[in-house]
Amino acid sequence: MRRLLVLLLLPLALATAPAALASERHPTLGELEGQVMCPTCHTTLDQSSSPVAERIRVFIRARIAAGDTASGIKKELVAQFGPAILAAPPHKGFGLLAWWLPIAGLLAGLAAITFGVWHWSRSREQAGPAPPPASLGPELERRVDEELARLDARDGLCHPHCLRVPRASLAVRGRRSQCE
Repeated sequence: MRRLLVLLLLPLALATAPAALASERHPTLGELEGQVMCPTCHTTLDQSSSPVAERIRVFIRARIAAGDTASGIKKELVAQFGPAILAAPPHKGFGLLAWWLPIAGLLAGLAAITFGVWHWSRSREQAGPAPPPASLGPELERRVDEELARLDARDGLCHPHCLRVPRASLAVRGRRSQCE
């Protein structure tokens, strides 16, 4: 199983490695603008128009023209402005929390949903079918029938077995009840 996984991922890694190395060796201003923050307005350089952001852009252009790599340019910026200049948190120490906490939250949510669905499906299987409704009993059934007949008479309906349409409504339409 492990060999199969390695064989499947190896071509993907080999296909993306040259592009990543080329970007590292010959970065563009557009690539680095999204990865570097403006220390004045705390947005990425591609969104900032402050004078400090413009000076950082000029510095990056000069370093690219000198042939520096992206990581080298970032290291120089971190040396001048501190680690807050980078848009992404570092991949070590406390910065790892920013990378792994969202993944851990998604996995915990998925586990909670899976457990909830499993528990819900098990509780429905154990409960079994719903019991049949209880009989009303002869006295209660007689009272319900009397109350329904009283309500039908009040609304002007013919009989309980007829259409549930008032007689006056039938007369206006020129129709007759089924009982007449």
